[in-house]
Formats: sequence, structure tokens, C-alpha cells
Amino acid sequence: MKKKVLIVGGVAGGATVAARLRRLDEDAEIILLERDSFVSFANCGLPYYIGDVIKDRSQLVLQNPQKFKDRFNIDVRTQSEVVSVDVKNNMVTIKPASGVTYTESYTHLVLSPGAKPLVPALPGVNHQRILTLRNVPDSDRIKELVDGGNIKHATVIGGGFIGIEMAENLTLRDITVSLVESAPHILATFDREMAGFLEKELARAGVDLYLEKKAIAFIPENDRIIVQLDSQESIISDLVILAIGIEPETQFLNDSGILRDERGFINVNDQLQTNYPEIYALGDAIKVKHIIYHAPASIPLAGPANRQGRLVANNICGKSQTFKGAMGTAILQVFDLNAACTGSSEQVLIAHNIPTQSIYIHPNSHAGYYPGSTPLTIKVIYNPADERILGAQVLGYEAVDKFIDVIASVIHFRGTIHDLADLELSYAPPFSSAKSPINMAGFVGLNISEKLMPVARFEEALELNISTQQLLDVRDDIEVANKKLANSIHIALNDLRHGKNLELLDKNKEILVYCAVGVRGYMATRYLVSKGYHARNILGGIKLEPGFSQTPSKNHSDRATASVVTPLMSDKVTDLDLTGLQCPGPLIAIKKHIDSTAVGSILRVQVSDPGFLHDVKGWCDSTGNELLSVNSNKGIIHAQIRKNPPQSDTGTMHKLEDQTIVVFSNDLDKAIAAFIIANGAAAMGKKVSLFFTFWGLSVIKKPNPSHVGKKNFMEKMFTLMLPKHSGKLPISNMNMGGIGAKMIRGVMKKKNVISLEELMQQAQENGIEMIACTMSMDVMGVKAEELIDGISLGGVGYYLNKAETANKNLFI
Repeated sequence: MKKKVLIVGGVAGGATVAARLRRLDEDAEIILLERDSFVSFANCGLPYYIGDVIKDRSQLVLQNPQKFKDRFNIDVRTQSEVVSVDVKNNMVTIKPASGVTYTESYTHLVLSPGAKPLVPALPGVNHQRILTLRNVPDSDRIKELVDGGNIKHATVIGGGFIGIEMAENLTLRDITVSLVESAPHILATFDREMAGFLEKELARAGVDLYLEKKAIAFIPENDRIIVQLDSQESIISDLVILAIGIEPETQFLNDSGILRDERGFINVNDQLQTNYPEIYALGDAIKVKHIIYHAPASIPLAGPANRQGRLVANNICGKSQTFKGAMGTAILQVFDLNAACTGSSEQVLIAHNIPTQSIYIHPNSHAGYYPGSTPLTIKVIYNPADERILGAQVLGYEAVDKFIDVIASVIHFRGTIHDLADLELSYAPPFSSAKSPINMAGFVGLNISEKLMPVARFEEALELNISTQQLLDVRDDIEVANKKLANSIHIALNDLRHGKNLELLDKNKEILVYCAVGVRGYMATRYLVSKGYHARNILGGIKLEPGFSQTPSKNHSDRATASVVTPLMSDKVTDLDLTGLQCPGPLIAIKKHIDSTAVGSILRVQVSDPGFLHDVKGWCDSTGNELLSVNSNKGIIHAQIRKNPPQSDTGTMHKLEDQTIVVFSNDLDKAIAAFIIANGAAAMGKKVSLFFTFWGLSVIKKPNPSHVGKKNFMEKMFTLMLPKHSGKLPISNMNMGGIGAKMIRGVMKKKNVISLEELMQQAQENGIEMIACTMSMDVMGVKAEELIDGISLGGVGYYLNKAETANKNLFI
């Protein structure tokens, strides 16, 4: 019997089915029905067309109906919408552009209708400048608005792949972008700490992030839209892009009898057949078995859709193949940083009760001694029971695709950490390292498996229990001077090896060891264990810290901006390529060079270690040398440093004009006094810093913090004892169970004296820096997420640095 195959939907899945069918069966009648005007286009390229990265729109259109007819003898009908399916009579009803419906029979039916962007039922969502991106016409509408030059600010709702790509490409068009994501972090397929690095890259590029916040309404204002958030914040925008997820386009199957799940995804077996054997489904409209955790999963990617299309065509032609599942291997570009993932994230594995062990390494993209090497951060997740690889995430500036694809291949063949260690991979200095990062990940896993390295997670350092644990930093002095973790003891690895300062360590406590990336921590842990200490190495080292820290908004962005100074012709200028060196290598090399050059000489350096972006600022401040410029481009940090005379030889005294105030108390009246003095000093032109320590932390706590980290028993006890926020502060005398505080607030209001909360807001507007003592936070059990926005975190060194330039230091 001659086959008559109707295919509903083109693009990746449907078009692949059609072409493969023709190659297998020259006699089959093949009709492809596409609702839109384009049957085959590169929908993954649409954001880049809007961003002018892809200049020629025609490059996005891969095939047209005439090409299909000429090359494959396939009848392609665009602007033809299938409105119903009659499974009893093997018929479909089609509504063409003319509006006159007709029917077509079939022997086989292939459903590839795809999915559409979710549009929430929110007030004002139908505004003409609130758009989604699914197809070429959508991209045309957005690009027309952007090309018109009137879009100055855009808001993207949703931090998934499309949302991130749109944020990037709109920014490339010199549009200010805000990105709103309701989850705690962007990109749900990545774990929190890895997504944190990507959030920092978005902030560096100027994207304003609103995490754990939802849009609740869109209020029109002429041609603009006010995006109202559930946090009571609002964003005024010229354009809004909705990218909050997808739903399958399967409403036309409502009365067909073809089974779907509660969200509308079509149910299929492992041969991609529906409950009717002659009807197949594929692509974004179905869920497939996830290779790792075996539950049905929606994986709307072009790669799996193309493979499914080939399999469906094979099965229609009698080849009887099964689809083994998918694991969501994906990659995207986030400005200068590339990010890729495969398998499952750790958070999803935990939700499925699958045991996990994570490995973190920070290798270079190729041999460090070969110019241009850039850093990578790789996370590999495996099952400690059978050592099978379950997932991986890779961040970096180059070679990210290579390493994720190798790990994806290992996962596909059910490989283990032993396989990672044993793989033979290509090597030459411009391409990789003699010890491939893949092998290194395997070696780390084997060290854990063979119990050579007791390990700890970075989060444990942030939640240190000082009564039973010690935190040991084994980095070199120059690294610790720039940055260290709170409550850590410093003994450099070389000193530790020779038994120096061991009296600082308590054999009755567990010792968590950290270094920059985990290698020196491993050596130190081995040494300590051999000496009878209970020690564990923090995997990934302090280089993981940016992934866990809060991403700044545009109001206090860590974007690297500095005016580039062109050196005078008389200045001696030296260029130094330090790419490939890990911290503290770059700072040591710079110090060695600066020490050997004349005052006034300029050093231009390029460094690939991402921590150098902030380290160089701190080093110049502490040494008295002048940082002329610093910026980052595609993973390479460029800095210009001028050597200044030694600070002791300047012959001048620094003019002390700043003001520092230490707020030790949580009394309402004392807090008010502190802010009145601070605002007064700021009004006189002084630079003011408020340092909140111990009980004073209560003054700067949020009324209703969300998602506060886990607290131990003592931290919970302090939380109960401390005032919850500024509105609950007592007064120092005659508090009377809170009545006194209410009385003084009432008197202040009656006499038009602004409240403490208004004084605090005024202080922030006046540029007064409010600093929370990190040591006090650890002791009192106060988490960073409990503090009001805009608070800096610092230790006593940070305070003393401020105090050096102050003419008054007040303690309240």
C-alpha cells in the first residue's frame, strides 16, 4: 500500500521527517502542513538577528516550499493550520490562508506542532510593546522597534536561554536591559553556584537583575510600560520581552482521542508513537525519558528534535528504532562568557533522591605557558555508589563546547569517573594541557572515591560552626591580603608543611581547608590527616565564592570601568603577558617587576585569572601604586599600573576629612543619633562610613527577608534575641516593653523629625556607605540576605582602611 504521510509542523522536527522519508521511500506521498509562512528556519538564530550579529535575514531561512518540491518532491503548504484530527477515519481538517477549510486523508500522521511562549494572564499584558519570540515574524516585529531608535530601555521577563540571549542582544544594540527572574537564580539547568558566575557577567555588561521577583502587572504610560513587580518595585520600559517558558501547541487535538498529559504534551512510547500506532509525535510538543533520572522531561532543543525526526521517518518505513531518551546537552553565550551543561543538575538529582558527589576544577583552556590561555570552571556530578557520571557544567571563554561534548559522550555510554581519568585526548600547547581538564576531573573523583581526600562543600565554609570547626586558609600571604573568608585562620601551605603555626589548629575540631582552586587544599588536607587532624578539603576553593555571593544591581554594579590613560612619551612603558598564571602568580610577577622599575614607570599587563579584576585594585591601594585603568574583554583582564613613590617617602600628610561611625548598639535612640550625625557630615561634603557590628546589625536588617540560609542552633537563638528589624528597636532608657519606642517615634512625627527608616534612606541617597561586620554576622547568626539592600560586607581590615582617612571615629 502506498504511504500517504501528513506532517503537521515544519522547522527542525517536521522538516527532518519529510526529507528523511523521501530518501527512504520515493513512492510515498508526503504533505507538510505549516501554520506560519516559513517552513524551515533557524529559530535559535533569531535573537542574534535582532542584535545585528546576523545581518542578513535570509540566512535564517533554510528551506522554502519550492526548494522542497524541486529537490524532494514534497508538497509543502504554508499558512495552512490543522484545526482537528479524526483518528477514526484517518483524516485531518485544514484551514488555509483563504479561510476555506478542507480535509486530507493519511496512512501515517506526524505531529510536530512545536510549542509557543507562555503569556501570563496579567493586567496590561496585551500592550503592543509586550512581545514574545518564537518565529521569524516575531523577530521582525522586535527588530523593527529596535531599529527605529526609540527603544532606550527593555525589560526581559524570564532568565532561561531565550531570556538571556535576548538580554545580551538588546544590550548589544545599546539598549539598557532589566532582567526579571522569579527563581533564586537564572538558567534552571545550571546549579546555583555556576549560575552565579553568569549573573556576575550579566551585571558586568550592564544588565540589571531582579532575582526572586515576579511581574504582577503592566501599566501603560503613553508608548512606555511600567512593569510592576511583587517586590513593590517598578521598571519603566519601552519594550517588554516575555520569555518565561513554553506550552505545547496541541489545542487542535482536544477532541481527537490522542492522549496528552495535564500540560498538553503528547504522550508517546519509545518509538515516538501516540496511543494510535499510525500517529507519531516529536519535538517540543512531547516529553521524552530523561537519560539520567528516567522521568518524562520536556527538552525543547533542536538537536533532539532532529534526531527524533530521523527516527520517526525510519519507523514509518519499517526500520523499528527506539528513542533512548535525551539529557539536555546545551550551550549558550553570555556576553564574554560561555556556559554549557549536560546530564542533570545537582539540584534536580537531589529532588529525585539520587546520591551525588560534585567535583569542581578550575583549569586553563590550554597550556598556561602558551599565550592566550583563559580560565575554565568545570563541575562534574557523579553517583558515589557506582561512580557513574550524572551531569556536568562548564564555564569559560573558549573550549567550553569541547569539554562539555566529551563529558556528554561519556554520560551517553554510561561512563564513570574512571573513564574520565582514562580517556586519551588530543594535546598540543595551543589546544589543551598535557593533563586534560577531563582527565583532571577524573583524577579528583578517584581521589575522593579512594578516600585519599576527605572533601567539603564551599557552603560549609559559609555556614561554619566555630564551636566545632576551624577554617584554614593555606594560600600565600599576597593572596590573603586581598581577600579571605570570614573566621579563617591563615597558615600558608609551605609553612604548614614545615610545621609552623600548628598551635593555631585544634585537634578537637574539624578543620575545613581551602586555597584558591582546591589543589593546595588537597595537599594540606593530606598532611593534616597524616598528623592526626580531622581535616576536609573544600572543593573548588575560594574561586567558587563569586558563584555564591549576591549579584549586584546596576546601582552598585561591579562592572569594570576605568578611563584608559595614554602614557606620556617620556614614561617608561612595559608590557607583561601573564595569561595562564593562576593567583597569586600575576600579583607576584607584577610586584617583582614594579620593585625593579623606576618611579613613574607604567606597566601594562594582561591576565586571565578572573579574580585579578578585583585583586589588582586592592593591591594598588595597599601598595600605594596607581591603577590607571582596568577592564575585561573575553576573559582577558587588561590593566595599566603606574609606579608611585613609596608612601613613606612622599613627604606629605594625607588630609583627614572622612568620617567613620561604629554602630555597636541596637537602641533606637542611638541608631537615630548615628544617622543624624552621618547625614550631617555627608551634607558638609565628608565621605561617611557607618560600620555596624554585633547588636548594631539589627539596625540594618530587612523587615521580611526571604530565602534565608540554614542556621545552626546558636544562630537561631541569636535570631530570637535580636530585634527583627529597625521598626522593632527598643530605646536605651524607659523602653517599657516597646511602649517607649512607640512614644519617641510619635513625638518625632509630631515635631516633623524624620523617622529612623527615612534617615537610613536619606543616608543611602547621600552616598553614605553602610558596612556590616562579617565577623559579627558569623557570631550573631545574621545572614547577608537578612540585611537591607545596598549594604557592603567587610571585616575589621576594611573598617581600618576607612578609618585611616577619617578625622573622627565615633563609637555608638
